[in-house]
Amino acid sequence: MTRIGIVGHRDISPLSLPIVEAAVRRLLIAKAGSRLVGVCGLAPGADQLFAQLVLDLSGRLEVILPSADYRAHEVPVDNSEEFDRLLGSAATVRVMTFEQSCRQAYMAAGTAMLSTVETLIAIWDGRPAKRLGGASEVVGAAARLGVPTCVVWPPGATRERPPTACPVPG
Repeated sequence: MTRIGIVGHRDISPLSLPIVEAAVRRLLIAKAGSRLVGVCGLAPGADQLFAQLVLDLSGRLEVILPSADYRAHEVPVDNSEEFDRLLGSAATVRVMTFEQSCRQAYMAAGTAMLSTVETLIAIWDGRPAKRLGGASEVVGAAARLGVPTCVVWPPGATRERPPTACPVPG
């Protein structure tokens, strides 16, 4: 079995999803073929895209949740059905010892994932993290631990940005 982990952005633009998905699929097939174990935190975006690909490729899905309250406080309502479906498909689910979601819990879950995988896939635009536990932080931890990392950010891929506030006429 080949154990592969994932870290990546939650806000991949809808137009970018197909090209990111195709790139990750090719990478998973090349790295693991049919002997795939995928390890992730199941966050919306990169994690869930990866989890579905692992299942599509008849791989084994293992989930590491950052905290006991993760689903209740961090999974958007419009994503809860997909989260539950993927969680129910996981062969194992590990919950970190944090009661509440926080940046330290995310980093701890990322570090726990790195301790169990042979390779990390980073669906990452290469920009520094704004907070602890972000993609660049986990990529940096992988480098320190000697975990080989494959960065996936195909040409043309973009992230969704929140709309900028328009000044209210005075």
